[in-house]
Amino acid sequence: MRHVGLKARMAVVGSILFAFYAVAAVVVMGVFQWPLALVLLGSVLFVGVQYKIGKWMALRSVGAEDLPEERAPDLHRRVESLARDMGIDKPRLMIARMGVPNAFAVGRKGAGTVVVSEELLRTLDDDEVEGVLAHELAHIRNRDVVMMVLGQGVASIVAIVAQWAVLLTGDNDIADFFLAIVVGQLTQMLVMLFVFAISRYREYVADSDAADEIGSGEPLARALEKISRGAQRREGEVDTQVNALCIFDDRGGLANLLSTHPPVEKRIERLRSR
Repeated sequence: MRHVGLKARMAVVGSILFAFYAVAAVVVMGVFQWPLALVLLGSVLFVGVQYKIGKWMALRSVGAEDLPEERAPDLHRRVESLARDMGIDKPRLMIARMGVPNAFAVGRKGAGTVVVSEELLRTLDDDEVEGVLAHELAHIRNRDVVMMVLGQGVASIVAIVAQWAVLLTGDNDIADFFLAIVVGQLTQMLVMLFVFAISRYREYVADSDAADEIGSGEPLARALEKISRGAQRREGEVDTQVNALCIFDDRGGLANLLSTHPPVEKRIERLRSR
């Protein structure tokens, strides 16, 4: 079985997210006095809508546009070849101006999308671009990108429910308003801690898969070095939620606790020690 460790972690995190979501549904039933059937139906529909919105917002936040095949035939051929070798459908290929050399993937195996930045294509050599593309296709094949988008959506929903629970059960004064904001932020951070944990692990797995597909970890290691240097000369900021999906994120946070990615130095070291 491929990537038992990743699948086990995804199963655990998925169960935890479901538990948070179930608690939020119970709170909605108690606060709004909605019937169980309505809450269950709304919960299922809301998750689906949130997933679609999450994909749309990720693409919209960076201004991603379709990259026609006639504009980048070599890039399309590389993606098609990699997708065929990895046993997935060729994903939709898009391009964006992110201000930094970067790339990310959204969607599932049969309906994936890979976004590359203009800065990435200007910065990397062909074999390094291939390493990045293989990394992103690995995320789609491993289905972990679906978990990331759903995790962010569940975190937002649970935070909103927590805020409304505070507002509707309080005295409706200014103190309740600020308390609701604090409770919502803390609740969202708590849920995202579990998503961040799997996010770091999935990057190592995608790095390893990419190295296997292209026959060496060196091109991707060089790509990460160049991307890291390019990020230091950034011309803009990528949306926070999209950062978690990107191949590189150097925002850090509270040490490793809130970091969506493992240290780039460790990733490069692992790739070169293969």
